[in-house]
Amino acid sequence: MLPACSMDECLNVTAEFAVPPQPAKPVIRVQGLTRNFRTYKKEPGLAGAVRGLFRRQYEEIVAAADVSFELNEGEFVGFLGPNGAGKTTTLKMLAGLLHPTRGHATVLDYVPWERHHEYRRQFALLLGQKNQLWWDLPALDSLELNRKIYDIDARQFSATVEELSHRLQVADKLNVMVRELSLGERMKMELIAALLHQPKVLLLDEPTIGLDVVSQKTVREFLRAYNRANQTTILLTSHYMDDIEALCRRVIIMDRGRVFYNGSLQEVIDRFADCKLIELTTTDPRALLAMRPLPDGSEIVEQTPGRLKVKVRRESVTGVCRALLEQLPISDINVQDMAIEEVVRNLFSSRWAGAIDNSVT
Repeated sequence: MLPACSMDECLNVTAEFAVPPQPAKPVIRVQGLTRNFRTYKKEPGLAGAVRGLFRRQYEEIVAAADVSFELNEGEFVGFLGPNGAGKTTTLKMLAGLLHPTRGHATVLDYVPWERHHEYRRQFALLLGQKNQLWWDLPALDSLELNRKIYDIDARQFSATVEELSHRLQVADKLNVMVRELSLGERMKMELIAALLHQPKVLLLDEPTIGLDVVSQKTVREFLRAYNRANQTTILLTSHYMDDIEALCRRVIIMDRGRVFYNGSLQEVIDRFADCKLIELTTTDPRALLAMRPLPDGSEIVEQTPGRLKVKVRRESVTGVCRALLEQLPISDINVQDMAIEEVVRNLFSSRWAGAIDNSVT
């Protein structure tokens, strides 16, 4: 029989042999991923066309250069950058549609461009400007075709389609031909098709492009709930900053094929928003007409009778507020951060060049 031990001794023994928590293993790991395209450069005019028959000139375009980042299970990360930054090229490499010029990447421990059958059953790529549904068939027929491709059980298929179509508010459109659906309805059907096989990784490229405000909100709420319920790892590109702000805590920002920021969305605002907005309401609208000039660097961006909105540099907020309170009979005053869309726009302007160089991670 083992000797008895006190409670403290037992706790010490338990702590000694306890297994320490393991760090989360990245689901997506990208290291030095680079993709170059070789394109034919045509000379102008008939003479140039004839010369091109015998001696062609080519130029090398770098679409993605030394891209590196990691995503853990269940993360919902925004992928930002101007047109031509390399976002879609990177997504296509992660989906196995493009081979990199150099570099390495794994998704769910698979190398995407090796196109293992098991990998293709565990991820989905949704391109907002490309259709995967058959134009001349009812949406349900295209979904049925996907069921056959992924070998999904018929009962599971019916349950999944019913759940997703109700949550996306298109259950009554399943038997409508795809060409007759609105853009918002068609995108929701595309989203259902991408999620039929319950992927562990979802790559989204502009899923709300061109949608009306109501459809955008429906898709955003659906993606947020789906991510939380299924712990699906999602990488989202979007030019609608409302999408990013509502869904993503972390962002990866690319420009000219390179990643120059990888971190929290709030840190982008804190580090790169050089201005704040002061919004006030006055009890005497006439007082606005007699208001003295504001300190340098301040700009009135909106003015209506009794209401004023001023753009102020961060370091001048206190002084401008004091000056406004001294000059105007104010009933309400509110200081706000700049819209995230404008902050990101500033990131790509030339006046941020020095700050960007120092923010590479």
